[in-house]
Amino acid sequence: MSSYQQRWLALVAVSGFLVVALGAFAAHGLKPYLDERAQEWFKLATTYQMWHTLALLGLAATWLEKNKGFRFAAWGWLVGMLLFSGSLYLMASTGDTRLAIITPMGGVALLLGWLGLLVGILRGRAS
Repeated sequence: MSSYQQRWLALVAVSGFLVVALGAFAAHGLKPYLDERAQEWFKLATTYQMWHTLALLGLAATWLEKNKGFRFAAWGWLVGMLLFSGSLYLMASTGDTRLAIITPMGGVALLLGWLGLLVGILRGRAS
């Protein structure tokens, strides 16, 4: 395993840990303090983070170094998780809805990541 791959797998491990910890914290520790809307934001954030963490795991464990499209996908998903899920976590825990402007930017990054994956698949070769 290369050091590049190790770094990405370490990021995946951190994201996986955080999504479980944040989900549990919201469900048990924060639930009495969060209104229904904030609980939905937390749920949405953890759902998107978990799915993209699993997708990133697949790339990091297999093809990441071999394909520029796949590397683009990995970065898109990482940035997307930080912006999309991160802004939802912050809005849910602080009630500051001004952060909502960041959420769509994260969604676009997630979408670009999926397009990067498509490009990498269609090219079908190391680049």
